[in-house]
Amino acid sequence: MHQVIPFNRPPIVGDEILFIQQVLESGHLSGNGKFTKQCHAWLETNTDCKKAFLTTSCTAALEMSAILMDLQPGDEVIMPSYTFVSTANAFVLRGAIPVFVDIRPDTLNLDESKIEAAITEKTKAIALVHYAGVGCEMDTILAIAQQHQLWVVEDAAQAIASTYQGKPLGSFGELATFSFHETKNLTSGEGGALLINYPGWAERAEILWEKGTNRSQFIRGQVDKYTWVDVGSSYLPSDINAAVLWAQLESCDRITQRRLEIWHQYHQAFTNLEIQNKLRRPIVPQHCQHNAHMYYLLLPNLAIRTAFIETLKQQGIYTVFHYVPLHSSPAGKKYGRPAADLVHTETLSERLVRLPLWFGMTDNHVNQVIQAVTNYLTA
Repeated sequence: MHQVIPFNRPPIVGDEILFIQQVLESGHLSGNGKFTKQCHAWLETNTDCKKAFLTTSCTAALEMSAILMDLQPGDEVIMPSYTFVSTANAFVLRGAIPVFVDIRPDTLNLDESKIEAAITEKTKAIALVHYAGVGCEMDTILAIAQQHQLWVVEDAAQAIASTYQGKPLGSFGELATFSFHETKNLTSGEGGALLINYPGWAERAEILWEKGTNRSQFIRGQVDKYTWVDVGSSYLPSDINAAVLWAQLESCDRITQRRLEIWHQYHQAFTNLEIQNKLRRPIVPQHCQHNAHMYYLLLPNLAIRTAFIETLKQQGIYTVFHYVPLHSSPAGKKYGRPAADLVHTETLSERLVRLPLWFGMTDNHVNQVIQAVTNYLTA
């Protein structure tokens, strides 16, 4: 009998309850406790960033980015339309205008060759997304940003433990963000992180993070009392969240390795279907090492994808499509604008389907998915 295979199941590695217990016994449940500090140290060591801050979500980290860049109403931020709403929302909240640029047909990342044509005198930043944990073409993007004096924000929500030319994603832009939502490779349930690579922003970021106060400086004895000194919000997660995340960070290599095994099993299994033009498999450039955040297929058209999802669901296998392009959404039309035609964004978003891929999947699960996909596309 076939098992039900959910699209996602959050990874549990075993030490989460032990570490939560330690937090409960410590008497310090709020943010910036022992486990928060350990997570910060891990992130700084493993991403080469100057300073890391755990946040309540990747959305919160992006909002902090918008404040640090001092975005003003009317400023423009170049970004892909094929992304989650948070990439745009964080900047719209400051009054900035998302300018949507098309994606590459191979990696589905922001097409670096389309960026310069989208730059105006109002452009302040490029917010790129490392789709599926595969790095954008950072050399080209950084050169464009330097030439036009733009900030670069890496939305690396999907990209922890991925590299571009051997360097960790999240270490290229002035700012970068991670997500630790339960759908990500590593999770704290809800959570994220802001990585600061522009040294001048580390001190202010800590103040924003602490609700606009210099509380952390007070705790370290750098000021004699703490007070309200800047804008900010409640961006700190509790140390309970950090305890869960710490268990996962300690197991990062193990989790990534298992996900990559599953990814490669899928990739190998669908070779012939690609040769027969039944689907297209993901493309990963040689200079990018990804983290197996997702395995997707590009099917021939929307009708086939719709029927595919429904047929597999009837067999207890849950597959999903991904983003509805932001430029075609009600809020995207209201707050942003496309820089030019977004042909690949529109066509690929209708063809993409994501297969189940999670840390606890067994080889039996994977084989069941492979069999169902193959049966459907060769029927």
